[in-house]
Amino acid sequence: MNPAAQALETAARLWRVFTRRLAGIMPKGLYARSLLIVILPMVLLQSAVALVFMERHWQTVTFRLSNAVTQDIAALIDIYRDFHSLDPDNAKLEDIARRRLNLDAEILPPGPLPPALPKPFFSLVDRAMSSEIGKQIRLPFWIDTVGRSDFIEVRVDMGDAILRVVARRSQAYASNTHIFIIWMVGASIVLITVAILFLRNQIRPILALADAAEEFGKGRDVEFRPRGAREVRRAAYAFLEMKRRIERAMEQRTTMLNGVSHDLRTILTRFRLSLALLGDEAEAQELTADVDEMNRMLEAYLAFARGDIGEGAAPTDIPAMLETLRQEAVRLGHDTEVVYAGEPVATVRPDAFKRCLANLLYNAARHGDRIRIEGSCDTKFLQIHVDDDGPGIPLEAREEVFRPFVRLDEARNQDEGGTGLGLAIARDIARSHGGEIFLSTSPLGGLRASVRVPV
Repeated sequence: MNPAAQALETAARLWRVFTRRLAGIMPKGLYARSLLIVILPMVLLQSAVALVFMERHWQTVTFRLSNAVTQDIAALIDIYRDFHSLDPDNAKLEDIARRRLNLDAEILPPGPLPPALPKPFFSLVDRAMSSEIGKQIRLPFWIDTVGRSDFIEVRVDMGDAILRVVARRSQAYASNTHIFIIWMVGASIVLITVAILFLRNQIRPILALADAAEEFGKGRDVEFRPRGAREVRRAAYAFLEMKRRIERAMEQRTTMLNGVSHDLRTILTRFRLSLALLGDEAEAQELTADVDEMNRMLEAYLAFARGDIGEGAAPTDIPAMLETLRQEAVRLGHDTEVVYAGEPVATVRPDAFKRCLANLLYNAARHGDRIRIEGSCDTKFLQIHVDDDGPGIPLEAREEVFRPFVRLDEARNQDEGGTGLGLAIARDIARSHGGEIFLSTSPLGGLRASVRVPV
């Protein structure tokens, strides 16, 4: 690989690392990202404007004002040297300085200058005055820009006397610069506030659409009205149309299944009546058992195809539901215990969710003697574990058992007369709640079936 290609590959790798790290620290929400898109350019622009202003305008104006004050001081030195013999008490010089130059000037006897003061780190006027005095006057001097905040004191050693000048700080310093800074910061705050309010109103319809879609995925119906920008309204109307189509398809399927169920139950009822007329003959008993088995299979098929459509979600007492399931398992002769922690009420479709848990419980009861039901609920999820001490399911077959009509071999003690729809129905109900079912190894040694749905 030539050096150019190697350098290009290194630069690309460094760029990928940089973008990954930047993506890790960037906000994930649309609202925060939109604010960042608005605020970051504004902050950068205002910073650039402030930097240019400070560097060009503020500094230039300060140096020019300092230059003017230094010229006035130089003029007073020239007046002293040229006309001292005509004005021995320097009254005329001090009067000119006060009236014409707005300076408080005083001629002091010769002597050493005061010791140099520490230079302030951020004082632009100190640097400007010191530089101008050094360039224009070229005499030993002493300057104090911090002793009195509103005044500047300069002493110049003229050899036979010392010129002491006190000037207002505003004469050598652009003191109104803070007005620009306040205006810039104030305008930024106003613009950012308007941006926050505007973006919040724009993001709110998107969040409402997301909440409506999430609630619909959980089998809950919420009131939703499209609003917001044209693109958001378009997405909302598309969601409502999709929702209507799904509900219409579900209603049609439910109507069809109810018709099929009615027709088949009518035929099975005729079979039962005919068999009842045959009496207690052995052949009639066998046929009656077959009819009962056909009825159970029909109910299972219809329940799987229907998926408990039409039931609305409602706040449900989960511990009471688990206790009812425990009592049913105990009546079947199984040692069953229930442990629950967290919020007792969760919003689910009661009958459908109970059917889901009952299928898992009956599955555990068919293959184990001891059953443990463990539930917990927090602010986000409701989770139920059903454990048994049976033979369990091999890891490679745990996903296969959720397929309709699939029954395992003797490793799971194949259920005579079972339809292979119990776990499929349970998973379909869990997914209709926006959740899922997982299979794992139970602490009791058998199988653990875990239901996890959002609340």
